[in-house]
Amino acid sequence: MSEMRFESPKTVEAASALLAATQGLAKILSGGTDLLIQMRNGMTKPELVLDVKGISEMTTVAIENGGYRFGAAVPCMQLVENKAFASTWPGVIDGVNLVGSVQVRGRASVGGNVCNASPAADTVPAMIAAGAVARIVGPAGTREIPVEQIAAGPGKTTLAKGELVTSFFLPQRAARSGDAYLRFTPRSEMDIAVVGCGVSLTIDEKGICTHARVALGAVAERALLVPEAAAALIGTSVDEAALTKLAAAASAAARPIDDKRGTKVFRIKVAGVLARRAAVVALNRAQGK
Repeated sequence: MSEMRFESPKTVEAASALLAATQGLAKILSGGTDLLIQMRNGMTKPELVLDVKGISEMTTVAIENGGYRFGAAVPCMQLVENKAFASTWPGVIDGVNLVGSVQVRGRASVGGNVCNASPAADTVPAMIAAGAVARIVGPAGTREIPVEQIAAGPGKTTLAKGELVTSFFLPQRAARSGDAYLRFTPRSEMDIAVVGCGVSLTIDEKGICTHARVALGAVAERALLVPEAAAALIGTSVDEAALTKLAAAASAAARPIDDKRGTKVFRIKVAGVLARRAAVVALNRAQGK
C-alpha cells in the first residue's frame, strides 16, 4: 500500500494541477469535519489529501458587484459572525447554523458541505434557494454553475478530474427580499435532516411576490430546486391559497426513500409543511419583521 501524500498549495491553479496529476483518489481538506471521520472509519483512503486553507481566494469573504463572494473553505462561523452577510442572507445562515455543533462550525465549510454531496446537507437547499453560483477551477479553466448542479447523487458530484469548487457567489439582493431554511429532525441539535426546505422571495411595494426560489433537501438523491413551488408564490401576496399550492407542489416534487430516519409518506407530507413554514418566515423577513 502506497503512502498518502499531503499537499498545501497556495493557488487554485496549483491545487487543480495536483488533483489532475494524481492517479488514485484525491480528497480536498477544507475543514475536515467529514473527510477526517471518513478516513478514520476506513470509508475513504485517499492517495492525496489537499489542504486548501492556504489559498486566499478560498478563505475570504468579499463584496462583489453588490453581492457576496465567499471562498469554499471559509469556516461556517466566519459567515455567521459576518454581520453584514448574515443580515443580507439570513436563510443561508439558518442552514449554516445547523451544521454540527459550534465547535464543528468553527472548522466546517459550505464548500465541504456542498461537495460532500449528502442529500440531507443543511447548507445546500438554503444556497440553492438563494441562487448561489459556484466557481469551479480545473485543467480546462474556470467555469461557473448553479449550486444545484454540483451534486449528482449521494457522495457523488459532477466535478471532472482536477476540478475543485473555489468560491460561491450570492447576487445583490433586491429590496423587500427575505429567505429562510427550516429542517425537521427528531432532535433539535446535532442531527441529520429528515426533510429540509429553503425559500427565498422578493415582494413589491404592494406586497405581491415578484420572485421566488424553493429548494428541498433529504427527499431525493440530491437537493432539488422546485420551480413549481416557486411558481405557486409568484404573483400572489403569499396568502393562504398560495401557501396551500406551494405545499402541494413541494410534496409532489419529493421522491424520498424509506430509511431509519423517516418513511416516504412522512417525508412527502413534511416537505409541504416545511415549505409553507419557510415561506412565511421568508415573507416576514422581506417585510422587515
